[in-house]
Amino acid sequence: MKNISKIIMLFTVLITFISCKQQQARMPISRSSGTFMKESAERNKKLVAGEEGIIDSIIKSNPKIKYLASKKGYWYHYEIRNERDTLRPKKGDVAQFDFEIQDLKGNVLYSEVELRPQTYIVDKQNIMMGLRDGIKLMRKGEKVSFLFPSHMAYGYRGDTKRIETNQPIICNVTLNDFKPENKPENKIKTEN
Repeated sequence: MKNISKIIMLFTVLITFISCKQQQARMPISRSSGTFMKESAERNKKLVAGEEGIIDSIIKSNPKIKYLASKKGYWYHYEIRNERDTLRPKKGDVAQFDFEIQDLKGNVLYSEVELRPQTYIVDKQNIMMGLRDGIKLMRKGEKVSFLFPSHMAYGYRGDTKRIETNQPIICNVTLNDFKPENKPENKIKTEN
């Protein structure tokens, strides 16, 4: 009986080994030629070009305002400028700011009152990509109006409330204060 059990076990192991050895990796059912990715990239280029065209027309329609182009692909102008200070928020600083969001026609999507004062640890918290970069351009007390294409704002998804899919926006931001994160005596008090 013991010999029969050993023979059956050996036979099972041998069959398993042989069947595993003979199997080959299966090829994928479909192969992608990259066409979808190329078409998607072309759609995105057209979307960005269209948004930039609209933003360009806003800039040209108001020649008295001096807009600056950022390296990240958005535009901005100073409504209130602080020429005395040289410091700007850097990674780890705690920034306190107010902001309002408008569509490109100037309609308020979110008022400053609705958004309340914001407290943000620079480059350590997740906020809108454009604001993440824009805040680092500001000095204490400055008010800046940013023109963000959708890829620098809320992107493809929008905010699922008032900001639509692929919607460029205007953000009017006031940097109230910023302090180094690691100094407890300099922490900014936040409202609850």
